Amino acid sequence: MEILRTPDERFANLPEWPFTPRYAEVDGLRIACVDEGPRDAPPVVMLHGEPSWSYLYRKMIPVFTAAGFRAVAADLPGFGRSDKPADAWVFSYARLVEWMTGWLMAMDLRDVTLVCQDWGALIGLRIAAEHPDRFARLAVANGALPTGDMRTPWAFRVWQAFARWTPVFPVGRIIRTGTRTPLAPEVVAAYEAPFPSERFKTGPRALPPLVPTRRDDPAREANLRAWAALERWDKPFLTAFSDGDAITRGLERGFQRRVPGAAGQPHTTIRGAGHFLQEDRGEELARVVVDWMRGLGVAPGSDVADSAR
Repeated sequence: MEILRTPDERFANLPEWPFTPRYAEVDGLRIACVDEGPRDAPPVVMLHGEPSWSYLYRKMIPVFTAAGFRAVAADLPGFGRSDKPADAWVFSYARLVEWMTGWLMAMDLRDVTLVCQDWGALIGLRIAAEHPDRFARLAVANGALPTGDMRTPWAFRVWQAFARWTPVFPVGRIIRTGTRTPLAPEVVAAYEAPFPSERFKTGPRALPPLVPTRRDDPAREANLRAWAALERWDKPFLTAFSDGDAITRGLERGFQRRVPGAAGQPHTTIRGAGHFLQEDRGEELARVVVDWMRGLGVAPGSDVADSAR
């Protein structure tokens, strides 16, 4: 397969992005992440969705590190600083799970608190269900684990068709339409930074049609198995959905009802945020997770966590 790699200079001087990348090799792909904070601290692993990259978590990383945690925000293959397969046929739901499982193992991350949104949830929840020994806690924000049983909203079908057929895929503008707060031009440009040309956008174009929306979807059986595992999941499970996301609105109730570990947890609604709530209310979402972990007796040093407020 042909692999594209975004030149490093595309990531120079991005606003609020002082982080040095770390890389792991998986199946011939270089997968990038930000890895900040003490290496021996409990890791908070953040997985982004479509069509963003780890830049989406720039407001949350400092909150986690100030609270004493290790903050790890990965770029999915095809996104951010990670390598980008040039051919759409390379991408599948199963392969994305395999790639990111390989990354998790290469990084040797354990006792993980997962924070995931959008495709980060589709992938992250599958990995957690298949490798529960690596995960201590799960926090889902505007995410889902679809099996093709629910009616697909018309707007999402339009989005799938748009991703497949549009001659120009405007990543930065797409992010902007999924937020409630205005984005500065330089922030919009930062979301475009990983993609020097349309050839680099195979990943963002490929993912929307891969969401399981039918009972005959090839990912259905694996996701059903993952749900079966989640219905036995008794470790802490938190939902923190926004109040302004038409795509995932109400899906948090399914997690709260079906996952045993969700019982009694301080589930939260993030007000004034759209689909990309990390962009709209990132610091607030990070504080919700920090407070949750501290309430579970996990956070290393409450005095440091207070300084993150």
